[in-house]
Amino acid sequence: MTSEPARAATEPLRDDIRLLGGILGDTVREQAGERIFDLVENARQESFRVRRSEIDREQLAAMFTDLPTAEAVPVIRALSHFALLANLAEDLHRERRRAIHVRAGEAPQASSLAHTYTLLEDAGLDGDAVRAALRHALVVPVITAHPTETRRRTVFDTQHRITELMRYRDRTQLDPREEEQVQVNLRRQILTLWDTALVRLERLRIQDEVVNGLRYFDAAFLEVMPQINHEIRTRLRELYPGTGLLSEPILRPGSWIGGDRDGNPYVTGEVVTMASRRAAATALEHYLRQLLELEKELALSLRLTTVSDELLALAEWDTSPKQADEPYRRALRWIRGRLSTTAADLLDEPLDAGIDIDAPRYGGPSELLADLAVVDASLRTAGDGLIADARLQDLREALNTFGFHLSGLDMRQNSDVHEETISELFAWAGVHPDYASLDESDRVRLLTDELRLRRPLVGPGAEFTEQTAKELGVLHAAADAVANLGPGAVPNYIISMCTSVSDLLEAAVLLKEAGLLRPGDGSAADAVATCSVNIVPLFETIEDLQQGAATMRAAFEVPVYRSLVDGKGGLQEIMLGYSDSNKDGGYLAANWALYRAELDLVAMARDAGVTLRLFHGRGGTVGRGGGPSYDAILAQPPGAVRGTLRLTEQGEIIAAKYAEPALATRNLESLLAATLESTLLDVEGLGDDAEEAYAVLDELAALAREAYGDLVHRTDGFVEYFTTSTPVEEIGSLNIGSRPSSRKQTSKISDLRAIPWVMAWSLSRVMLPGFYGTGAAIEKWIDGGPSRLEQLRALYRRWPFFQTVLSNMAQVLAKSDLGLAARYAELVPDAALRERVFGKIADEHRRTIEMYYAIAETDDLLADNPALKRSVFNRFPYLEPLNHLQVELLRRYRAGDTDPQVQRGILLTMNGLATALRNSG
Repeated sequence: MTSEPARAATEPLRDDIRLLGGILGDTVREQAGERIFDLVENARQESFRVRRSEIDREQLAAMFTDLPTAEAVPVIRALSHFALLANLAEDLHRERRRAIHVRAGEAPQASSLAHTYTLLEDAGLDGDAVRAALRHALVVPVITAHPTETRRRTVFDTQHRITELMRYRDRTQLDPREEEQVQVNLRRQILTLWDTALVRLERLRIQDEVVNGLRYFDAAFLEVMPQINHEIRTRLRELYPGTGLLSEPILRPGSWIGGDRDGNPYVTGEVVTMASRRAAATALEHYLRQLLELEKELALSLRLTTVSDELLALAEWDTSPKQADEPYRRALRWIRGRLSTTAADLLDEPLDAGIDIDAPRYGGPSELLADLAVVDASLRTAGDGLIADARLQDLREALNTFGFHLSGLDMRQNSDVHEETISELFAWAGVHPDYASLDESDRVRLLTDELRLRRPLVGPGAEFTEQTAKELGVLHAAADAVANLGPGAVPNYIISMCTSVSDLLEAAVLLKEAGLLRPGDGSAADAVATCSVNIVPLFETIEDLQQGAATMRAAFEVPVYRSLVDGKGGLQEIMLGYSDSNKDGGYLAANWALYRAELDLVAMARDAGVTLRLFHGRGGTVGRGGGPSYDAILAQPPGAVRGTLRLTEQGEIIAAKYAEPALATRNLESLLAATLESTLLDVEGLGDDAEEAYAVLDELAALAREAYGDLVHRTDGFVEYFTTSTPVEEIGSLNIGSRPSSRKQTSKISDLRAIPWVMAWSLSRVMLPGFYGTGAAIEKWIDGGPSRLEQLRALYRRWPFFQTVLSNMAQVLAKSDLGLAARYAELVPDAALRERVFGKIADEHRRTIEMYYAIAETDDLLADNPALKRSVFNRFPYLEPLNHLQVELLRRYRAGDTDPQVQRGILLTMNGLATALRNSG
C-alpha cells in the first residue's frame, strides 16, 4: 500500500508519464492509424489486467497469435518508444527530487560527493595519510560496445531535446500560451522520434560503434568531467591543506571500442587508427570551439585593464590596428591558430577551425596549457580572477583531463591468439621452430631472453597468416597513436583468459615488436626495460581468479617483468572478469571468487611491494557484475580500492548513466564518492570477525557452484534448452553489434560470449545468471543448524558485500517473471526437456526468493530500492506485450518465415526490452 506522502511525491512523475504517453498515443493514432492505436491500447489495458490477475496471461498472448507482422512492428515500436519516454521521465523525476531535498536544506544524499566530504571531515583523517592513500588516484569509466545499444545519433539527439523541453516545463512558471507552445514542441519531437528508425537495418560496424561511443563526450563528458575534477581537487585541498592532493586529474575516460579485438575479427589496424583519430578530433574540436568563444568574450581593453608582458608577447603577432587595444583576443587567436595547425598535422582531415594563420603546431597539450596559463595569470594579476574562473578554467581542466587524445583506448586480445602469434614470429625468426610445444618454464626462459634483445623479430619479406598479420597491424597502429597523441592514447594492453606468466610475457614481446616496449641497453640480466603501456592480466574463470595472486607472484619473480612494473612507479593493474566467472560458476560463487581474489591480490601486492589497481569488468546486468556502482565499490574488500578504480560501462547502461550532463554528474560523482570512502574509511565493518564471515561464504559459494553446475554443466540437453527457449541464436544471427556472439564457432556454453548469455536470459525474463544456485546453497547451509539463519541475518545487516550481493539478486528476481519465461519455454520442441529444465529453474527461483525473504526479514524484493520498485510498477505492464510479441515472432522466424519484417520485429523487441529493463546484458 502506497502512503499518501509517497503518492504525492511521485505525482509529478505520473503527470509526466501521462503527458508523454498521451502525446505518443496521439502520434501513433495519427501516423499509424486507429487500428494500431487500438492494438497498443488494448495490449496496455490487458497487461494491467494480467497484473491484477483479472485475466490469464494466455488471453493477452492470444492477441498476437494471428496478428499480421506488418501490424506487429508498429505496435512494438510504440511500446518501445513508451519505454524510452518512461526512462526519460524517471530520470527527470530523480533530478527533481534531489533538487527538492537540496532546497529543503536536508543532509546530502549518500553517493554524492557532498555526503562524502562530510564523512571525511567527521573522520578527522591525517592529511599525510590521505595524500599517501591517494598517490595514484585515478577513476576511469571505460565505455564498451553492446549489441542492444544500436540507437542512432538522430534518436539520441531527439531524446535530448525532449528532455530539455520537459526540464524547461518543470522549472519555469509558464502562462497558458507558453505551456501550449511547449506541448506543441513536445509533439514535434515525439513525431520526429516516431518517424525516425530506432535501429539501423544493416549490421552495425565497428566504425559505427566508435562514433556511437564518442557521442557521450559531446553530450556530457567534455563538460562534466573537468568540472568534477576541479571541484574534488578544490574541496580535498580545503579539507587537507598543504597536501597538494590530486596534482593530476582523478577522473579520466577510457574506451574499448576499436581496440578490443578479443573475438572481434573486425578490429584491425585501420580501425585502431580511425578510433584514436576520431577521439582526438572530438577533443580538438571542443578546444577550438572553446577558444573561439573565449576570443569573443575576452574583449578586455588595454585602456581599462592591465595585462602581463607574457600576454603581450602572445599577442604581438597581430600588428593590425583593428584590435590593437584588445590583447586577449589577439593572444587567443594566436593560440587558436597554433591548435588549428596541430589538428591538421595530427588528423587525417583538417578541422574547419575558421582560422588561417601561419602558426607553429603545439608539441603536446603541455605547450597549449602553458599558453593558457599565461592568459590565466594575466587575468588574475589584474584582479579579473572571476573571469578566469569560468570558460578559461574549464578549458584548462579539460586539457588536463583529456589531453589531445581524449580517451585512453585499451587494447585487448585473448591469450590463445598471443600464443599463436608468438609461435609464428619465433618460427619465422629462427628463435624456436615449435614454441607451442614448450612447457611453461621453457616458454618463460625463451620469452625473457627475447625481452632483453633490442632487435626485432620481423624483417623485410616476412609472410604470416592473416591472423598474425592483423595482430601486427593492430599493434603498429597502436604505436603510431602513442607517437602522435601521447602515451595516454593507448594506456593499457589487456590479456583475456590470462592463466600464466608466459601469457604476460607473450604480450610484452608483442609490444616490443611494435616499439611500445623498449629493452634496456645491452643484454645484461639487470637491464631495465620500459613500456609506455600497462600490461594488464584479465582473470576470468573461477579457477583463474583463485590462482591470480600466485600467477602474479611468479611474474614479479621474473626480473624483466618486475622492471616493467617498477618503471611504472611500482603500479600493476589487474582486471577481474565478472561475466565469465558467473557463466562458469553462477552468481554467488562468482561474486565470492572475485572477493576472495581481491583479498589475495591485495596481500600479494603488499608482500611484493607494488601498488595494485583493479579493473572491474562489470556488465549492465547483475549477472555480469551490474547493480548500483556506489554500493558495489563500497562492497569491495579492504585495500582493494586505494584511490584507484577502473570499471567497464556498457551499452544501454552508458545511455542510462551518461546521456546528458545532469545524469553524468550524478553517476560520476557516485563513482568518486565510493572510491574515496572505500580508500579512506573502514567500510567493510567486519573487524575481528572477518575470517569467520569469509569461512561462511566459502561454504555457501561451494554449495552454490555445485547447484549451478548441476543445471548448466551436468543436465542433459541444457544447451538445447537454452538455445531454443531464448533468443540467443537470433542475437548472433541478426544485425546486432559488430562482434560475433561466440569466440569460437561452437555450441558450447563456455565458448559463448557473456553478453549474449546474460542478454538471452534477460530478454526471456528468466534472469538465471543473477540468482541460480544461491537459494539452494542458502537453504542447504541453513539446514546445518538452527542458529545459522540468524548468522546470515547478522552478516546481511553488517557486511556491505553480503548485503549488496543479496540486494542486487533481489532486484534481478523482481525483474524476472517466470510466467513469461514459461511462454519462452514453449519454444522448446522437446516437451520432456522443457519440463525438466524449466521445472528446475522455477523451483530454484521460488527457493531463492524464500531464502532472501528469510535473511532480509522482509516480504518485499524491492524494500530497499523504492525508486526501482516504482519503476517496476509503472512500466512492467508495458513490457509484457513486448515479450509476447517477441515469442510470437521467434516462433514465425524459426518456422521459416522469411519476411524481413519478422527479423526487424525481433530486433525491435530486443531493443525495446533492453531499453525498458535498462540493463539487459
